Amino acid sequence: MDAPELESMYRRWLAEVWGEGRLDVAKELLADDLVDNNPYPGQPPGLEGHNWAVTMVRRAFPDLRFAADVVLSDGRFVAGRWTMTGTNTGTFDLFGLPPTGRPVTMTGQEIFRAGAGVFTEIWHQEDAPGMLRQLGLEPPPAIMRFAARRSARRYRRNRAAAR
Repeated sequence: MDAPELESMYRRWLAEVWGEGRLDVAKELLADDLVDNNPYPGQPPGLEGHNWAVTMVRRAFPDLRFAADVVLSDGRFVAGRWTMTGTNTGTFDLFGLPPTGRPVTMTGQEIFRAGAGVFTEIWHQEDAPGMLRQLGLEPPPAIMRFAARRSARRYRRNRAAAR
């Protein structure tokens, strides 16, 4: 694929999948065995896990909107940085938090690897601590440490399995 195609796929993924909740588009753009190198705690693997994350976040913020701030590609990888806005009117299952009714603005970024016309691997990072502060829900340090340790264990297991 060429760079403009990957950039277009990324923008579509961001706007239609995350912004509109269109999981049919996720099926079109992502490999069934998508490798997520930064899964959320409890996230299933592959496309199923990706769709689980979309559903969970959209349930917490039904009015989500995403703007692509930067999108760059070399034809094999595409990287993007975005800004999300939304109002927390639903339960945020990842943190076990009730709705606050507060608006948030959050940034994040991804790097996708592409192959055979779909995204096959993703690395991502979001400003979850900043989002929680805006919701008035300072995360207890122990919860954040637990999530980081769990993510590190998964990373080491995945690296060992890949060898």
